[in-house]
Amino acid sequence: MKKVVLFGAGKIAEVVHHLMTREAGVAVAGFTCDPEFVQSDEVRGLPLVPFDEVVQAFPPDDFDMFVATGYQQMNSLREQRLAQAKEKGYGIATFVHPRSGMSTDVEPGENCFIMNDVLIQPKVKLGSNVFVWSGALIGHHATVGDNCWVTSNASIAGVVTAGRNCFFAVNSTVANNVTLGERCFLGANSLVTKDLADGAVVIAGTTEVQRLNSDQFVRMSSFT
Repeated sequence: MKKVVLFGAGKIAEVVHHLMTREAGVAVAGFTCDPEFVQSDEVRGLPLVPFDEVVQAFPPDDFDMFVATGYQQMNSLREQRLAQAKEKGYGIATFVHPRSGMSTDVEPGENCFIMNDVLIQPKVKLGSNVFVWSGALIGHHATVGDNCWVTSNASIAGVVTAGRNCFFAVNSTVANNVTLGERCFLGANSLVTKDLADGAVVIAGTTEVQRLNSDQFVRMSSFT
């Protein structure tokens, strides 16, 4: 297995590096990112090189790449960098945590990132470049398209079809048999029970702040 170069130098790349190296034994050789974001020669003790110089520093014949960036521009930035990495000749890694909770019959595509303590049930289809964070649920026979981001504790029920580049925020829920178009944004605590068109945005309201402050509330409540 080749060593891996991570595209990205921010918080997502730090999380990916930690899980790959500390909990899965993946050999990470270094980092790369767009030249304008190179602020030092290293990240976490490993070399950081501009993306336009990465082939010289880490030849594709000897290294694979993993694009470890966030969901900026509805995941399209990560999608673009993945395409550019492939154009440079890199093989693309996929990471599945040893304690992922993903059914053994699920075969994620390239550049997928499946964290620990998820629940991905049998007969799920995952596209490429899909990130699934701890605590998320993807139900049986669901299909998640390329470049999606499923945040912690999001719940996608069985037989759901989600199009490309969708974002599922914390505690968002999609009911059984629902179809989502491409580039849908589901905000925190949102509930979707009907099909959504491309580019749909679903937002749940913020919980009302009480007029009492916390000390007043505790004094007046039944659990004081």
